[in-house]
Amino acid sequence: MSNWFLFKSAGVVNASVLRVMPGIGLALVLALSATFVSEHYGGPKYLYALLMGMAFHHLLGIERYTAGIEFSAKKLVRVGVALLGLRIMVGDLHDLGVFGAVALAGGLVSTIVFGMWCAKRLGLPKSLGILSGGGTGICGISATLAIAATLPPSDEVEQMTLLSAIGIATLSTLAMVTYPLLVAALDLSTTEAGFMLGGSIHDVAQVVGAGYIISPDVADFATLSKMFRVAMLMPVVVVFAMLFRHSRAAASPGTSVKLSQVTPVFLLVFIGLAVLNNTVSLPKEAVSTLTDLSGWCLVVSIAALGVKTSLDKLSKLVWRPIALFVFEALFILGWMVVALFVGRSL
Repeated sequence: MSNWFLFKSAGVVNASVLRVMPGIGLALVLALSATFVSEHYGGPKYLYALLMGMAFHHLLGIERYTAGIEFSAKKLVRVGVALLGLRIMVGDLHDLGVFGAVALAGGLVSTIVFGMWCAKRLGLPKSLGILSGGGTGICGISATLAIAATLPPSDEVEQMTLLSAIGIATLSTLAMVTYPLLVAALDLSTTEAGFMLGGSIHDVAQVVGAGYIISPDVADFATLSKMFRVAMLMPVVVVFAMLFRHSRAAASPGTSVKLSQVTPVFLLVFIGLAVLNNTVSLPKEAVSTLTDLSGWCLVVSIAALGVKTSLDKLSKLVWRPIALFVFEALFILGWMVVALFVGRSL
């Protein structure tokens, strides 16, 4: 009897795996293609993955791809976000000083609040303000995906996640090229330049790129400032998970509330890995491998999200999301510039 049960269970598992494999394979091929283009010709691989995925939206209507695309877009992102906890090293952040830490944290929180306020004024969904504000204020697309995982699941959240990712990737690349010119115009010192770049550019890769355009020393301090913002991802995700816990539970009416509905499991893993990485000396090879795995999970999931997205639906939003992304980018840039001059006077 027990052997029969094991045989049937194995059969169910195999059937489930086979059902999702075509869609996962499609998303993986798109992720590999995006990574190849990014590594050989430059540019953000997340943006390439999004655009390539959107080009294959017509395949979503084919049943054999549907389950795998859904799995990649909703489940793999949680694995990738959970493993992001290994990137957080609190001990590296003490060089910022109290004022620097307060300024960076204040800019992050203010950008999210401003994003929600601005989205409301522009007649856009609240979720877009939260997702774009979080991505702009913290660490780009990774933060957007992490926050999206805490929101009540819906088609709107998926669409706004994709839209935020497109806007953040585009503006982060523009910031990498243009902000070093602003550093020169303001005649900032090495520390000030790194502080401004690390505190205002969306994605980590673009922060490093902008820093190296000026000098390796600027890049080092910019990376340090950026890592503080990355470290803030943990408390921000915890806050949003708690704020939306009842809404997530309501998404499954008539069922008992599970731990994953109140506090998502990926969040517990994220916190656990962050704490473990800051209290125990983990093997560097293992940390590097898991960090790479995190990146691959995120790029595969965002490629799948691109496949799920209709350009026709996005085109109906016209100019307003673009205005929101630009306003958020200018807001956090302005915050950091003001913080620099306040810091000089202290």
